[in-house]
Amino acid sequence: MSANDRSSAKEQNSSASQAVSYFRVDGASCASCVNKIESALLAVPGVEQASMNLVQGTATVSGHAQASAVVRAIDAAGYTAEHLVNQSDQQILEDKDRSEEAYYQRLMKEVYFALGLGVPLMIYGLFIGEMTVNTPLERFLWLLVGLATLAVMYFSGRHFYVGAWKSFINHSANMDTLIALGTGTAWLYSMFVVSFPALLPDMARHVYFEATAMIIGLVNLGLALEVRARGKTSEAIKRLIGLQPKLARIVRDGQEIDIAIEDVQLGDQLRVRPGEKLAVDGRVLEGSSSIDESMLTGEPIPVTKQVGDELAAGSINKTGTLLYEATRVGKDTALAQIIEMVKRAQNSKPPIGRLADVISAYFVPAIMIIAVLSALAWLNFGPEPSLAFAMVCATTVLIIACPCALGLATPMSVMVGVGKAAESGVLIRNGEALQAASKLTTMVLDKTGTVTKGQPQVTHIELVNASDEDHVLMLAASLESGSEHPLAQAIVASAQARGLATQTLENFEAIAGHGVRGTVAEHSLLFGNERLMREQGVLIEPQLDLAQQLAAKAQTPMYFSIDGELAAIIAVADPIKDDSVAAIKRLKENGLRVVMLTGDNRATAQAVAKQVGIDEVFAEVLPKQKAEKIAELQAQGEIVGMTGDGINDAPALALANVGFAIGTGTDVAIESADITLMRGSLHGLADAIAVSKATLGNIKQNLFGAFVYNAAGVPIAAGVLYPFLGVLLSPIIAGGAMALSSLTVVTNANRLRLFNVREG
Repeated sequence: MSANDRSSAKEQNSSASQAVSYFRVDGASCASCVNKIESALLAVPGVEQASMNLVQGTATVSGHAQASAVVRAIDAAGYTAEHLVNQSDQQILEDKDRSEEAYYQRLMKEVYFALGLGVPLMIYGLFIGEMTVNTPLERFLWLLVGLATLAVMYFSGRHFYVGAWKSFINHSANMDTLIALGTGTAWLYSMFVVSFPALLPDMARHVYFEATAMIIGLVNLGLALEVRARGKTSEAIKRLIGLQPKLARIVRDGQEIDIAIEDVQLGDQLRVRPGEKLAVDGRVLEGSSSIDESMLTGEPIPVTKQVGDELAAGSINKTGTLLYEATRVGKDTALAQIIEMVKRAQNSKPPIGRLADVISAYFVPAIMIIAVLSALAWLNFGPEPSLAFAMVCATTVLIIACPCALGLATPMSVMVGVGKAAESGVLIRNGEALQAASKLTTMVLDKTGTVTKGQPQVTHIELVNASDEDHVLMLAASLESGSEHPLAQAIVASAQARGLATQTLENFEAIAGHGVRGTVAEHSLLFGNERLMREQGVLIEPQLDLAQQLAAKAQTPMYFSIDGELAAIIAVADPIKDDSVAAIKRLKENGLRVVMLTGDNRATAQAVAKQVGIDEVFAEVLPKQKAEKIAELQAQGEIVGMTGDGINDAPALALANVGFAIGTGTDVAIESADITLMRGSLHGLADAIAVSKATLGNIKQNLFGAFVYNAAGVPIAAGVLYPFLGVLLSPIIAGGAMALSSLTVVTNANRLRLFNVREG
């Protein structure tokens, strides 16, 4: 994260009191578009901060500027904008989806139209006949082809020419400039050949209509694939919004009624029953229950809530019925803040610069200058027909600079690299993430479900006043069969794995915050924590040291009593994944700084970190603090990768330079991340980084290959060898060089398919 990005993030955090407006922006397609829009917005009087979210197609403006002035500024920059008034996040996203789908369908129609002409022409030129104009019939036929190509340029390539013109008036150059320049010059020259063939020497009577049509078709196809690839990136926000229930059950005048969640006010009393989601944040007034807060903490074990305890919107009530008072509603709830953090993190993510655009910014003006200078030189110093020689040389210079290979260089490598990563179970959302992963210096790992399995299991049974482990486990499972607690489910699952059948449970009672009691086979059973045993007079002192040793190993010790006597200590833990140690070692060997970031308690986090070889641990952190820790690392100059699997990881995943989601985790985490590890193994991190480095190297090779043909051919095309060797590069040879550079790029990109991703 650059200093400007960090400064912008701080300014956004400090501008909460300012008026914030949202605008839908159409026409933005790359990082340079984002920069242009943000620069235009910041120039509007009254705008304090402005950010463009390319994923959602929205601009966020803080300050006191008139909405109409903001819309005019965006329109003046070459895009279209609409002020979003009283629209929910859900409506904004639905509108964006419809817009993206319409854009994709339009691009595909343009692709079919352009390639429908370009492919037959290319086949004709390669295998059937020559694309030259020598007879009146050829003139007539090629004139028809030229008019058809003009229709392609208008219908399929109009946006390139509009974009190139806007870049020109903004004193910049990009891929639109290259595309417009190359295709436009090829068409104009070809039409000149058709219209005035006698003015040109025989060697120069070649038309390039197929180049114009093919370039427009292929570039549009790339744009369509990019739109389709990023089409689901807003699913993260959709799924977060989906955690909010539509209705809330409030209690008024002794009556329970369902109202829209938007109508809940501070101080309202709400009733939540087992299995329901909490509508708003609040404080318990009556009742006791077990609440699944994994969407906030990332931990699978529900938390017991009693009178006076705080509740969070979106969390799930597992067992009892609660009456609670609304303390935060609407945009102030913890869930709403997580949604907002994800949106802001997406806005603040620094876009990866496209190397082709960097090259074209210098390359295009240089080519135009060289073309003009070569034409002037031939007009003033060249032999007769000097005008023909000037036209041939200027056109050849421009054709050899055609951006076909330059435009293919990056997307071809990305396409192959993403496919190669998929073979290793690594799904990469976009080319920018693939490129950025190669530059990471720090990898931040969540604990639960990332380093560990995220599924509590029985890890140890220490018999005390009992001799049959299976009998003890059977009784414990019979008792816990009446509980829905994940720790209880781990006990039952362990008994089932051993083929032990549970017996009838009687007089079951869940003691909130302590454990459970009941009767099985006429035995009075107690199962729970140290406090429960002490309150019931069960002697546990001789076993306290063992319990502490288990806790130091990241295990949760629970005491099991039969008829008032301690029978066993049963430990449950979230086991470390089998390959976590090897994977973390592999990351360290690659020079990465590895950090654990978790909402779990410090003792457990330190125990797990010690076992897997992680030295830096940040524990007991909330979702907002996770994102803040990522920002702190970035402020230290680190390029940060974040790996997690929970909803609580979503803001940090979005803010990190590259977010990695464990595929076995929540959908929200997966949709918030740039890269998803489908196997659930941390080896996928090293695999993704290895593929990223190979792909980035391949991209640079492609750009060099695409550029070197042009750079080497331009002087020859300008005619520097003619005075010495009588050699003049014709447009035909220029077209061949262009095709050869494209072949080089495609072949080199396919070399990535041979790359071996080594694991462990």
